[in-house]
Amino acid sequence: MRASFHEDYEIPLPEGHPFPMRKFSALRRILLDEKVLAAGDLVTPDEVDWSDLELAHDSSYIDKIREGTLSGDEERRLGLPWSPALARRSRLAVAGTVLAAWNAREDGIGANLAGGTHHACPDHGEGFCVLNDVGVAIRILQREEEIRRALIVDLDVHQGNANALCFQGDDSVFTFSMHGGRNFPMRKPASDLDVPLDDHCGDIEYLDLLERHLDDAVARSRPDLVFLLSGVDVVLGDRYGRLALTRDGLRRRERFVLGELHQRGLPVTLLLSGGYAASPKLTADLHAETHRAAMGLWSTSGGS
Repeated sequence: MRASFHEDYEIPLPEGHPFPMRKFSALRRILLDEKVLAAGDLVTPDEVDWSDLELAHDSSYIDKIREGTLSGDEERRLGLPWSPALARRSRLAVAGTVLAAWNAREDGIGANLAGGTHHACPDHGEGFCVLNDVGVAIRILQREEEIRRALIVDLDVHQGNANALCFQGDDSVFTFSMHGGRNFPMRKPASDLDVPLDDHCGDIEYLDLLERHLDDAVARSRPDLVFLLSGVDVVLGDRYGRLALTRDGLRRRERFVLGELHQRGLPVTLLLSGGYAASPKLTADLHAETHRAAMGLWSTSGGS
């Protein structure tokens, strides 16, 4: 399994900032130490072209990110202080998802050790999400006639509002979001399939709902490529999650979803999305469950 990673996925943030920036390098180290990935599996993206970002974003918003002209209110909504490093880091992460999508088409599975920034709307960023990596990646692969139809399976605890907005009325992209019904964002545009969850939802209820709705999403979307946003903020104790999955429940979720997609022969792009456990290292170890599950499936079927 090839995985996109760049050292500049991590940038300095103010002391005490809640975003776990160090989780990216921690995840890389875990996957290498456990031999889920070999050093040669890591691929380094370049920054995505500014013009390609307009496939998912308004040009006026892209200009603000490029030039550093976000207003104070826009920065507060984003949740991250603008800097040249942030603009570069965000473009690298988008490029990492584009590269992972191409690798998924070639190998059956591809990963970006970042990405899944599903709150980056066409005209603004919010919820720590600057640029919409999935939106740009889908449009690039469609433009190159590599895919016609895509499915987004978003299992982050927060609804994928930006993907719902980006692809409203577009029959070529199916958005499936399973999320906390009373959690951020408070205003939730309609996905093609939304499954809102009650606070404190645990393993049994969660996995039963997922099993019931995943098959529907696949059948309705008929995708050439799946983007899996495996947020780990569903786990009990997450700072922003309010759900109650155990580590075993998370592990079962990953094995179930990836097993179903693998059985259907669907290529899958793995993305992180959110996670706010007690430490960046623990957050990274929870994210690693996705890649452990993928290795167990694709390595036994001849995938790289």
